Amino acid sequence: MKKLLLASILVLGFVGASNATNSAEKVNVYSYRQPFLIKPLLNEFTKETGIEVNIKFANSGLAEKVEQEGKYSPADVLLTVDISRLIELVNKDLVQPIDNDIIKKNIPAQYRDSNDLWFALTTRSRVLYSSRERVGRLGEEFDYMDLAKPEWKGRICTRPGKHAYNVSLISSIIANHGEAEAKMWLKSVKANLARKPQGNDRGQVQAISEGLCDISLGNSYYLGKMLNDNNQKNWANSVYLNYPGQKANGTHVNISGMAMAKYAPNKENARKLMEFLTSNIAQKMYAEVNFEEPVKSGIKRSDLVASWGQHTADQLPLTAIAKNHTKAMKLLDEVEFDL
Repeated sequence: MKKLLLASILVLGFVGASNATNSAEKVNVYSYRQPFLIKPLLNEFTKETGIEVNIKFANSGLAEKVEQEGKYSPADVLLTVDISRLIELVNKDLVQPIDNDIIKKNIPAQYRDSNDLWFALTTRSRVLYSSRERVGRLGEEFDYMDLAKPEWKGRICTRPGKHAYNVSLISSIIANHGEAEAKMWLKSVKANLARKPQGNDRGQVQAISEGLCDISLGNSYYLGKMLNDNNQKNWANSVYLNYPGQKANGTHVNISGMAMAKYAPNKENARKLMEFLTSNIAQKMYAEVNFEEPVKSGIKRSDLVASWGQHTADQLPLTAIAKNHTKAMKLLDEVEFDL
């Protein structure tokens, strides 16, 4: 009786993006991806299939939430950003394999789990934004490691080091340069900060536009978002987007991805949604609406993203980045980066 009561509470507590939570044709999505980023795609899925999509958004703790709910979880599809978060779901045994020919055909092998437990949907580059007025373009010689140089003292802004986007970048630096050099780099970058790490990637571009710093770390797609926001267009127009590492290891690239929840109650609808998210139409929407780079072969970048230039991505396997996640977190603590 207690188990039945718990199941009822969990289902009733599910916060949906639509009012059709009692519909027989539904699929429940738990997402680290902000609703405004994915709602256009999910609306298109509903339009095509008639299946309502209920979204529960999490700033943090998504894996912990699903783990706590256990087999009574209403979650069908888990959407997340960063390979480390996908690996966390796998390590906690919160996902199930989906052996699907359509998805496998659409997603290259390098962007999916060898046991079919997760699949990438887009790639995103960790770029550098530089002040048009005070810095100009950084040039293809510029590498992440150059942020440690004394010439940048008091000129760098970044969101907290322990945010997943920065942890993965640091993990890639550990993989490419070793733990000791990565620690020295972190110390030097901290010494070069214009202010304590804070805010989000857009906030760093705002800081550049306001003259608080001259250069910042950020994901590439945010530039497109800012250029299409009348309140933020001035921030975007104050910076250049630069792809670091073009003469070194390449630009650090991470992914957004998906997995099917282990106890998905609407498994067939979850499969349909996952297939849709790898389809031409969804991959094009990722490119045109979200300014991300699709993983499906043959889908072009948006004209705006293409205007930012070509770049070579770091060829590190995603699993190598995830493997160094714990080391990166340890180094951040050791140098007290966020304090």
